[in-house]
Amino acid sequence: MILIAGPCVIESQEQLELIAEELKRYHKAPDIDFYFKASFDKANRTSLESYRGPGLEKGLQMLADIKEIFGYQILTDVHETYQVQAVAEVADAIQIPAFLCRQTDLLVAVAKTGKKVNIKKGQFMAPWDMKYSLLKVLQTKGVEFIDKEDAVRAGVWITERGTTFGYNDLVVDYRSLPIMKEFAPVIFDATHSVQKPGGAGGKSSGERRFVEPLAKAAASVGVDGFFFETHPDPDSALSDGANMITPERLHEIMDEIFKIQRALEI
Repeated sequence: MILIAGPCVIESQEQLELIAEELKRYHKAPDIDFYFKASFDKANRTSLESYRGPGLEKGLQMLADIKEIFGYQILTDVHETYQVQAVAEVADAIQIPAFLCRQTDLLVAVAKTGKKVNIKKGQFMAPWDMKYSLLKVLQTKGVEFIDKEDAVRAGVWITERGTTFGYNDLVVDYRSLPIMKEFAPVIFDATHSVQKPGGAGGKSSGERRFVEPLAKAAASVGVDGFFFETHPDPDSALSDGANMITPERLHEIMDEIFKIQRALEI
């Protein structure tokens, strides 16, 4: 299983180390391909007043420190092509944000690094149309696409995070998971899928009580991995607090996911 977990945005080095310490069990698990995730910049916040992060240079140094201290693989996102080479020096996997999943120059630049690539499905995208974002990356990597195994070998994933119809809400269509699994490894983003974009008057809100049932439903449908944003005190987090969960809650949900997977194997 691919597991991506960590805070939404870097708040401080102390915060990163505190959360990283709580996630050691996944790094040590032989059946989990674990990536520690945090953003150095949140470039798509609802308003100018919202916290964005420490920025490219400082943020990457902080992530590099986590990599050195804990030995974790690092995943972080990029928003512009000029960021890509610097990010590739630290990150083991580079994430394309959902709003930018059709951005050709960004997809090509990330593919050229040779790093693993996680393309988040746009909230406005039909699942079958994500094949074309995938192809931009694979073709740049020199991969002749035939089936899902080509994407597996190239280290390119697609992440489902819900679909928006406006009105500050997201809906997960579970048909998207088997549709996209036909051509790529699929990760389910359980915490962003309960987000309410712009739903708190100038900032986003969310309903974390739905994280567990959505994650368990994805496990029962069958996915290749999961994405959880976690924070020791989500209500005081500087970004995405309303949809993040505590590390303790993450552990409980992961236990339930493994129960479902074992039941499906019987």
